[in-house]
Amino acid sequence: MIYKSYVFKDKDLVIDELRTLAETHFGRRVNYNMLSQIEEAGGPTASCMRGWFFGETKRPQNPTVEAAGRAMGFKRVWRRM
Repeated sequence: MIYKSYVFKDKDLVIDELRTLAETHFGRRVNYNMLSQIEEAGGPTASCMRGWFFGETKRPQNPTVEAAGRAMGFKRVWRRM
């Protein structure tokens, strides 16, 4: 299903948001070691995140997105656009 209020061309925008959070949290570009640390902290598997950042995954599931963010100490917040 396509929603007029949420459009992306290649990958879901949340993937870029999580990449930015990871780079902010670790202070460097995303790499496999970083993904392993997120997994160890309770996030999704490193291979799952590798699919987001470097692979073919276009639309990750909400529970895995939440788990990745929370494993880095972040919480999603809804705010008016």
